[in-house]
Order: sequence, then C-alpha cells, then structure tokens
Amino acid sequence: MTAPLMSLTWTDHVTGRRGFLVVDRLVRGVASGGLRMREGCTLDEVTGLARGMTMKEALHYDPEGRYVPLGGAKGGIDCDPRDPGAYGLLVRYLRAMKPYIEAFWTTGEDLGLTQDTVDRAAAEAGLVSSIQAVYPLLDDEVTARRRLADAFAVEVDGIGLDELVGGCGVAESVLAALDRAGVPHAGTRVAVQGLGTMGGATARFLARAGLTVVAVADIKGTVANPAGLDVDALLAARDGYGTVDRAVLRPGDRELPGDAWLAAEAEVLVPAAVSYAIDTADQERIRARWVVEAANMPVLPQAEELLAVRGVTVLPDVVVNSGTNAWWWWTLFGDIGPDATEAFAHTRRSMRALVELMLARAEADGTTPRAAAHAIAADRLPVIAERFGWYR
Repeated sequence: MTAPLMSLTWTDHVTGRRGFLVVDRLVRGVASGGLRMREGCTLDEVTGLARGMTMKEALHYDPEGRYVPLGGAKGGIDCDPRDPGAYGLLVRYLRAMKPYIEAFWTTGEDLGLTQDTVDRAAAEAGLVSSIQAVYPLLDDEVTARRRLADAFAVEVDGIGLDELVGGCGVAESVLAALDRAGVPHAGTRVAVQGLGTMGGATARFLARAGLTVVAVADIKGTVANPAGLDVDALLAARDGYGTVDRAVLRPGDRELPGDAWLAAEAEVLVPAAVSYAIDTADQERIRARWVVEAANMPVLPQAEELLAVRGVTVLPDVVVNSGTNAWWWWTLFGDIGPDATEAFAHTRRSMRALVELMLARAEADGTTPRAAAHAIAADRLPVIAERFGWYR
C-alpha cells in the first residue's frame, strides 16, 4: 500500500490527549472524511479510515453526475465523547486543524460525534463551515449551501434526514444481497450491534422492508427476541448515545450479555458501532450468512478470511456505509434536492447498483466482495486523477 499524502499527530496542550489527521489523497485539491472521537483512537486507525474514504469517493464516481468525487481523509481524537472535557478538546482540535479545514479537508460527524456538535465546535473554533474547503469547487456556492442546509432541516418521523440516509444505504445493500441470492425479505432475521445513528436507521429500514430484527446491542448489553423486536419502540427509547431504556422492553424480550448479538440465530449480522468488533475468536460464534459492515472496519482481516472459508460473506464498509458521505455531496453539488423521497430513491438506486457491481465482480474474479470493491476503486482512481488532477 502507498503511504498517505499527509499524516500528522496533534497533542492537546491542556490535557495531553492526542488527535490525528490523515489525508490519503486529494482530488482538485480537496479531500473528504469525517472526524471521530473515541477512547483509544490511533493514528493507524485513522490512516486506514482515510484510505477507505479514498475508495468510497472513487466508488461513487459517475462521469455524468454533478458531484465530482473528492480525495480521502480522516480525523480522529483519542477521547471518550462522554468525558466532561470532550467538547473543549474538540474545539481546540478544530482550532489547530483550522488551516487544513480551510484549505483542503472537508469533515463532519463520525463515531462519537454528531453533526450538530461538530458544527457548534467549528463555529467556536472560528471556521465558516467544516466543509468550507469544497466551496471553491461549486458552481453556485450560495445556492448549494442553502440546498444542503435545507436538507439537514428535513425530518422524517421526527428523525433528521442526515441521520437516516446512511442507514437507508446499509439496508439497501442488505436487500440487494438477498435479492441476488434469491432469499425473500420476509422471514430473514437480522442482528444489529449499535443503535446509534447508523445502526438505528439500518434497523428501521430493514424492519420496514419486512425483515425481522431479532437482536440489538448497545453499551448495556444485547436485547433479543426470536419472534422479532419492536424496532420503533426501541428507537424511540434511545438516549443521545444510542442506549435503549430497558423500561420499554416487552415480556418476550430478553436481556443478554453485550456480545450475544454475535451468536444470534440470524441470517444477517450488522456491526454498526465500533471498529475492530469481530476478531478471530468472535468469528467462530457467528451463524449468519452475511456480515454487513455498517461501521468502519468492524471485522479484522484475519477474521474475514476465516469467515470466507466458512461460507460467510462480508459486505465491506467501503461500499455498505458510503451512502451518508455520498448524500452530502449529491445534495451540495445538486444531483438531488433537499427532499427525503428524492434522497432515499437516489440512495437506493446508487447503493443497489454499486452492491450488484461489487458482487458480480467478486463472482467473476473468484474473490471476496472487499477485494472486488478495491479492484473497482483501483480501476476508477486513475480515471479520476487523469480527468481532475490531485491539485487545483
């Protein structure tokens, strides 16, 4: 693998905690990638995520679209977002990164941070926006910014559109895989790790597509019901971190240990919380046919190899959870308007086409879906570089 274009480590002068920024690649002088905050975040982790962003951008390249894929980047802060000093640390990090955000790094919410929090901290740090580096690439900045702001104001059943599009993309990835395999939606069982923004929205869309969500896990443990959980009730009872109030559980719902979701009797397993959630020992417990990576890098490479030997298909994060990032740019560049119906329809079409392309490539090449996705990205990156260049 080639080294990233830029990699830096920042040390907070107040707490001594560290933050990271990795720019893997630029397109027209700009790179895209969210900012995560979690205890134990490392430079290696952020480097892998930045490389994944390069691939996510390339995988959504449409020569006919207004959205021009950007390069890949990622930021990370080693701190528990629940820490009382987390917000102040975030503001200081963004102040330190201000020259990069102004010039070439567009960022937003990721694990441990909401977009509202990022926006508030960015304003306090003196930034115009966390995505201001992309503004010079827009044909009409004022109209584009208004369109994105209007999109962020859209709510569906009281939930922000920005919180739902990623889960819509994950769910459509699942449905595309089921359809390709000839497996009916009704009766297909799902277990989800994490009921935050991505996991919660994924569970919501899958339940509404007729699948049965039999287990969900949060920081308190796993809630399971082989007959199916009341997903809407669980989502309505979440706190800001995706933790469910157990008071809403029904008589048939069982509380199990936190890792019980791994061994759930389900056809689809959706790790939607943290990176590195499934190691070589964990994979032995998995009974599902598909593992669908709603989180970034949840399955360790060695575990994925062992799962493949057992006939378990891993649908990779670089495809599955790329819908949120793409939706930002589809909206900002004007491929879609600030409308939920239009956003969901475009997300479903794009994600289904991409998943079907990946699975067909994997079948033709005799490889895993991840290897196929990497091959597709590798084919597209030189085309993007030749057409647009690395720098403005």
